[in-house]
Amino acid sequence: MERRFKLVLEYDGADFVGWEVQRSGRSVQSEIEGALARILQHPVRVEVSGRTDAGVHAEGQVAAFTTRVHRSTARIRDGLNAVLPLDVACREVQQVPLDFDPRRQARTKHYRYRWLDSRVRSPLRRGRVWQVRRPLDAEAMAVACGAFEGTHDFSAFRASGCGARTTVRTFPAWSVRRVDDEIWLDAHGHGFLRHTIRIVAGTLVEVGRGAREAAWVSEVLRSGSRAMAGPTAPAHGLTLLGVRYDGSVASEPS
Repeated sequence: MERRFKLVLEYDGADFVGWEVQRSGRSVQSEIEGALARILQHPVRVEVSGRTDAGVHAEGQVAAFTTRVHRSTARIRDGLNAVLPLDVACREVQQVPLDFDPRRQARTKHYRYRWLDSRVRSPLRRGRVWQVRRPLDAEAMAVACGAFEGTHDFSAFRASGCGARTTVRTFPAWSVRRVDDEIWLDAHGHGFLRHTIRIVAGTLVEVGRGAREAAWVSEVLRSGSRAMAGPTAPAHGLTLLGVRYDGSVASEPS
């Protein structure tokens, strides 16, 4: 009898080529599938809510797999964590219906981008924040960020190589706020285009450092031109915090 399980995964993306298996380099997918094969004693194919790029972290990535082997959720979780490398862990395992699809059934994903606008580096946050060595105007960035809410054509915020059929997306919430000595960009939505959040982050920095007015971001969005937008922000400042489904939330911190 087949059983299907949902996994909530946390990983440090620094040493991964991304989620998806590739010809060279470590992928999160290969580590998870290899670990499951070891504890279940059969090949396992894992499906995911969405692929993360090289260097991007996750606190609440959601994946799912099917097996005929009987294991409790606790044994699967603990078994995975016993064999997985230190930069990836399984936080939660839940049995779900056989038709559960972590990608198609996802309602919203929550990403956070973090800046540290300080001339003094923070070794303990190295690889977690994009350090900008000058003060950023978080209030101006927050005003500019409002342009992204609702339904828009995000062509100007899509990287080359994106295979999406349409660049029109609807995002219910984008926000920027200062938290102590950091600035956080929170993005909630589904179906993000390739590098959209990182291009948004790079564009908002232009506003934060005073090189552009907040209204410029709306002009970039309307233009549909990637050349008008700011640079693509470093991957290490971005984390997938969680994925929301009808009736359940995959460990999404505040």
